[in-house]
Amino acid sequence: MEKLTVLQTGPLGVNTYIIPLAQDAVIVADPAACAFSHDETKITDWLTEHRKIPAVIFITHGHFDHITGLPALKKAYPHCPAAIHRDDAHALGSTAGQSQISALGTMGLGQLEAALQHIPAADITFSGGETLDAVVKDCRKNDVKNALAQWKIIHTPGHSKGSVCLYSEKRKELISGDTLFYRSCGRTDLGGDENAIIRSLVTLRETLPPDTRVYPGHDYYGFTLADAF
Repeated sequence: MEKLTVLQTGPLGVNTYIIPLAQDAVIVADPAACAFSHDETKITDWLTEHRKIPAVIFITHGHFDHITGLPALKKAYPHCPAAIHRDDAHALGSTAGQSQISALGTMGLGQLEAALQHIPAADITFSGGETLDAVVKDCRKNDVKNALAQWKIIHTPGHSKGSVCLYSEKRKELISGDTLFYRSCGRTDLGGDENAIIRSLVTLRETLPPDTRVYPGHDYYGFTLADAF
């Protein structure tokens, strides 16, 4: 089984995941590489070098540090859809800058607001519970569609209203965004909800196998779910 690739990108060192599907197709999750952090072409250079083509750009949640790479990626692959939970869709497109002002100010990154004016809008929104093949409906390659079907979207609100995780039972992998970190969880003071994230964490712990490998949005990755709590 081909391993996923992790690239640290953007102003806050987001773990951008490039997840193999079939043939040359991949999922790009949480692209953050941008001119502000002087790594604008990091993701596209990797894709070109390894001859991979993104079938979908998957956003685990709409916070600015996870979306700053969208302009460069969409410029290089204009037909690749960007997908995000409907509750966080306001964080993309023309409302991106305005919706992020509070978070940017809290983190001392107000100068990033101008860059967010160029964030593309979502091509696809979802509610959670779907598999990726149901979300990326125009995929015509059966083997790629079958690979997308192995990934299920789990709505895990708390860090933001539209936070989600992406889970593959076959690969035993969870892309957890900023919901779950190693023995920690995402902050809830940027439009989040502490009670909601606790419920989301309980859901993950009680419904997924303990040997699932966890790949969060920042820092240490590849630990098991059993070790996360």
